[in-house]
Amino acid sequence: MLDWQDLQVFLEVARHPRLADAARRLGVDHSTLSRRTRRFEQRLNTQLFERSTHGYRLTPAGERLKVHAELMARHADDATDGLVDHNLRLEGQIRLGVTEGFGTWVIAPLLSAFCRRHPGLTLDLLALPRVVNLSRHEADLAITIERPANQGLVTSRLCDYRLKLYAADRYLRQHGAPLHRSELSQHPLIGYVDDLLFSEQLNYLDPLLAHRREDTKAHFSLRSTCVTTQMMATESGAGLGVLPCFMAAGRAELRTVLDHDVSIDRQFWVTARQEQRQLTRIRLLWDYLREALALNQDFLMGRQSQLVMPDDDPGSDQASP
Repeated sequence: MLDWQDLQVFLEVARHPRLADAARRLGVDHSTLSRRTRRFEQRLNTQLFERSTHGYRLTPAGERLKVHAELMARHADDATDGLVDHNLRLEGQIRLGVTEGFGTWVIAPLLSAFCRRHPGLTLDLLALPRVVNLSRHEADLAITIERPANQGLVTSRLCDYRLKLYAADRYLRQHGAPLHRSELSQHPLIGYVDDLLFSEQLNYLDPLLAHRREDTKAHFSLRSTCVTTQMMATESGAGLGVLPCFMAAGRAELRTVLDHDVSIDRQFWVTARQEQRQLTRIRLLWDYLREALALNQDFLMGRQSQLVMPDDDPGSDQASP
């Protein structure tokens, strides 16, 4: 008979091929985890992993076992979750993946009230300049700027947000402001590195530069994969940058440029795997995010400059079916 603890160890290594990552999540050291995986293979008399300097890769036998182990883990989660008394303190871990700018400037401060409502829960916030892969179990929930195409995911539109063109006071004093989109090519610009864009939704500047003359070429003073870096460069006077209002609206040094001509609306989506969406702790965070961002629609659209914090009353969190 297989030992459930051995299967949990196997599954963690299968999900996180770098042994150091799996060891950290399990709370054991690297050498202990290596010994346990080898001992498990010896009990089964089957090689489950191919080991290399790049990490652990599943063999065909390991792939077959992973399918069954994933199913067992899902049933274990469902069974545990079904026994939770809602009058008792919830415990456990939630990993939330979100884009770097939104995660840093909006989600992180908003989560403070959620943490106070549910002190037994641990939140891992992955604020990254890319999309987390839910199918590879990088996170339990994800907030994305595109609606995922994967039919196996539960997805809901979370909120709208707006971006505008900004410049620093010091830049405007020295160079003046463009009066029309056609003049943008005469100013140094700040934006993303084209070939490293993880979504076409981030390609803001090409449409704005469509008005330039054929014999002119846009000049970028600085490009970055990080929107926070772009904001700091804009604020320092390096050029004009397209920034989310939720980041730039409260910055004293920044001013909108071509305010009535440049206004870009985008959406955020919240998504989870079907089996994870049923867990109580995931439902609570899902519903809290919708609640908190509904309070902040004016902030996200640039109509107000301060984030509105939800109250700490846990009674206001109702998990949806």
